[in-house]
Amino acid sequence: MPTFRYTAKNKIGKTVTGVSSAKDKDEFVGLLRKEELTIISVEEVRQSQQMSFSMGQSIRLDDIVIFSRQLATMVEAGIPLVSVLDVLTQQTDNQTFSKIIGKVRDDVETGSSMSQAIAKHPRIFSQLYINMVKAGESSGTLDEILNRVATYLEQTAALQRKVKAALVYPVAVIIIAISITIFLLVKVVPTFKGIFDLLGGQLPVPTQVLLSVSDFARSYFLFTVIGLVVFVVIVTQYNKTDTGRYFFDSIKLKLPVFGDLIRKVSIAKFSRTLSTLVKSGVPILTSLEIVGKTSGNRVIESAVESSRKAIRDGKNIADPLGATKVFPAMVVRMIAIGEQTGELEKMLTKVADFYDEQVNAAVESLTSAIEPMIIVFLGLVVGGIVLAIFMPIFKITELLGR
Repeated sequence: MPTFRYTAKNKIGKTVTGVSSAKDKDEFVGLLRKEELTIISVEEVRQSQQMSFSMGQSIRLDDIVIFSRQLATMVEAGIPLVSVLDVLTQQTDNQTFSKIIGKVRDDVETGSSMSQAIAKHPRIFSQLYINMVKAGESSGTLDEILNRVATYLEQTAALQRKVKAALVYPVAVIIIAISITIFLLVKVVPTFKGIFDLLGGQLPVPTQVLLSVSDFARSYFLFTVIGLVVFVVIVTQYNKTDTGRYFFDSIKLKLPVFGDLIRKVSIAKFSRTLSTLVKSGVPILTSLEIVGKTSGNRVIESAVESSRKAIRDGKNIADPLGATKVFPAMVVRMIAIGEQTGELEKMLTKVADFYDEQVNAAVESLTSAIEPMIIVFLGLVVGGIVLAIFMPIFKITELLGR
C-alpha cells in the first residue's frame, strides 16, 4: 500500500503536515477531506525516499525505545525540545539514527511540531508513534506519552523475541536435515551405486527407490534449484498484493499448532496497541485504523477495518468485532464490559496481559513438542537413507554366510 505525505490547513487555518497510507491518491485525498482539511499538496513517498537510510546502520527497535525514554526524561525535566533533540543527536551511537534525529531537530527549530517532524520519517516512526506524540502535544503530556510508547515498544519487542526464539531451533535443525539429505543423495549414494552395479543381482525396493531419487537429484539438481527460486519469487510477489497477503495470512491462522500461536500473538498485539492509543487520548476511529495496519495479519486488519466502518456509523466497538468471527468471544466480551463501564483501556490491557501469558505457554509447549518431532523426522529421513544403502550389503553378507 503506497504512502503519501501531505500539507494542509485545518479548521482554524493552521498548516499541518503528515504521512499516511492509502490504496491510491484519490482515496487518500478523500480521507483528508473527511477530516475537513484544506489540501495544499499531496505527494507519494517513493520507496527510494523511504529507504534512504538503508545504506547506513539499520535502526533497531531498541534504538527507538532508548530515544523515547531519554526524550521523555529530559522533556519532563523542563529542557526545551530543540535542546533535547540536539543532545540526543550527539549522544546516539547509531549514526544513521543520529542523522534522522538531527533532521527532526531542524524541523522543530523552524516551527514544526514534534509529530509533524517525525511524520516525515515513516520508515522509522510508525503511525502509532506519530499519533501518540500528536496526542501528547495536544494534551500537554508529551513526556508521559513518550514513556508510554517506550513501554509499549518494549513489550512488543519482548513478544517478538519469544516467538522468534521458539522458531530458531526447529528452523535451524530442518535446514541441517535438508542439507545432510542432499549431501547423502548427491555424494554418498552414487558411490554405493557403483558397488551395487558390480555386485549385480536384484536390489531391495527401498534401495531402488533411493537410487532413483539420487539419480533425479543429480540430473535435475540445477533445474530444481532454479524452479524453487522462481516459485519463491512468484509467491513473494503475490504476497505483496492485498489478495495474496490475505490468502497467505488466512492460511497462517489455520495452520496446526502454529496457527493458534499466530492468532494469540496478533490478538495480544491488537489489545495492547488499542489500549495504549485509547489511554493516550487518540480518537477511537484513528486508533482502530492504526491498530489494523500494525496487527501484522491481513485477516485481522480486514476485520478491524470492517468494524471501524460500523463504529463510524454509530455502533459500539464490541458488536462489530464479534460479527467478524475473528476475535474470540472472551475478547469481545471484555471489550463490551470495558465500553459499558468506561474502562476500555483497562480491559484491553487485561486482555493483552492474558494473551501474553498464553503466548508464553504456547511457546514453551511448542518448543517441548517440536524437539521430539524433529528427532523422529531426522531419524526417519537419515536413518531411512542409511538403511536403504545397507540393505543389499546385509543381504550379500547373509548369502556369503551360507
